[in-house]
Amino acid sequence: MKQAMILAAGLGTRLKPLTDTMPKALVPVNGTPLLDINIRKLMAAGYDRFIVNVHHFAQQIIDYVSRQDYAPLVHFSDETEELLETGGGLKKARQLFHDDQPILIHNVDILDNVDYQWLSRQHQADEDAVLLVSRRQTKRYLLFDNAMRLMGWKNIETGEVKSPYEYVRRTGLSQHGEPLNMFAFSGIHSFSPRLFQLMERFPERFPIIDFYLSTCHRTRIVGMVKDDLRVLDVGKLDTLAEAERFLSEL
Repeated sequence: MKQAMILAAGLGTRLKPLTDTMPKALVPVNGTPLLDINIRKLMAAGYDRFIVNVHHFAQQIIDYVSRQDYAPLVHFSDETEELLETGGGLKKARQLFHDDQPILIHNVDILDNVDYQWLSRQHQADEDAVLLVSRRQTKRYLLFDNAMRLMGWKNIETGEVKSPYEYVRRTGLSQHGEPLNMFAFSGIHSFSPRLFQLMERFPERFPIIDFYLSTCHRTRIVGMVKDDLRVLDVGKLDTLAEAERFLSEL
C-alpha cells in the first residue's frame, strides 16, 4: 500500500475570481480539475490511499470526489474551522494514515514531471523524511551536508540562516568549516509516520519546513536531487495557459 496526502485546503486567493466560487483543487486545466490530475497520476504510480485536507468550499471537493471511480480510496481531513498550514494539516490528519508506510506530501496546485514509483523507492527504511530538491535558482535554499542530510536553511538575500546546529547558524558552514550544499526545495516530500510523535509538542498550526528544521539534528531527514525536475505552481491566473502546455509536454 502507498499513501499520499494532497494539500487542498488553501484559499487560492491568487486564482481569484475563479476561487470566489470554487476551491483551487477544482480549478480545471485542459478541462480536468487539479485534484483529479494529481490523484490519477499517483494512482498510476501505485498509490491507493489518499488523504485530502479541505477548508475553502470543502463540500464541493467532497461532492466531486464522491462521483469519481477513486472515491473509496480518498479520506478527508476537515480544516473548515481553521487553516493549519502544511505541518499542522499533516498533524491533524495523523489518525487517517497507516502507521508503517511513508506518506507522500503533495500540493494540489503543483504539476510536475516526477516519476513517483522512482521517488517512493528513494525512501529508505532508516530515513525519516526524503525531500525532493533541485539546483534551480531561488532566494531560499535548504542546506545539506555531503551525505545529503538536512542541516539548515538560508535566505541568500538577507543572509538569514535557520538551523538547530549553532555552528551552522554562526558560520553557514559545516562542522569542519566546509561549504554546505544548497538546493531548492520542490515542496514534494516523503514523510515517515514515526515522526508524528515529535509533532506532539508543536502547535496546531505550523509549516512543515519549520518542523524539519527544528528536528533534523535528531532525525534522519535527507534530500534527493532530481536535476531534470520540472515543477509548475498553478497558483495564478496567468499560469493556467502555461499549465496546459506543461501537461501536453509531459
